[in-house]
Amino acid sequence: MKPVHKKVLLIIPSRIVARGLEAVLSELGEFRVEGILSDLSHASEARLRNMDADVIVIDPLVFDYVSRANARARLAEHSDAAVVALKTVPMEEEQIRQFDGTISMYDDPVAVVRKLRESLASHEETPESEGHDLSQREKEILVCVAKGMLNKEIADRCNLSIHTVITHRKNITRKTGIKTVAGLTVYALLNNLIDSNSIEL
Repeated sequence: MKPVHKKVLLIIPSRIVARGLEAVLSELGEFRVEGILSDLSHASEARLRNMDADVIVIDPLVFDYVSRANARARLAEHSDAAVVALKTVPMEEEQIRQFDGTISMYDDPVAVVRKLRESLASHEETPESEGHDLSQREKEILVCVAKGMLNKEIADRCNLSIHTVITHRKNITRKTGIKTVAGLTVYALLNNLIDSNSIEL
């Protein structure tokens, strides 16, 4: 039986650094790079939303200094993957703490894979909910996701914190096994939670 690779998306402005990291991961085999983005433009965000990545490795320099403090929350709007910061320059500890893990340009390949593995494991440690059926609140959040709402909009509508919305989304993903917004939209349609007229195209 073929080993199952964990899918990685790289968001790194330097093509050389991205290709180097891709080569390192390819050589060791446990993680496979499925895509490389150089920025977070609207086109890149659309690709990010539709990718089924397990781990996102991002150089926080893709964000300007002000938005860097909320980098993790912005990525959570588009993906439920674990997010690992690639430190290419010194960064404030507060900015680094928001990520599921960090790797350095100077880590050896074995350390990079170990850190990715640890980050993925810590990200997946969300509290288990009872059973596999979605709760009423999870269904409500799923409908909002299917309608194209961002986490902040969902939080405002449901009177929840963004952190709580993200936790519900993780539970929805775990229970349904679906990671993409497109897949969750289809799930919501098939389970009669929404009708096709309420979806933004």
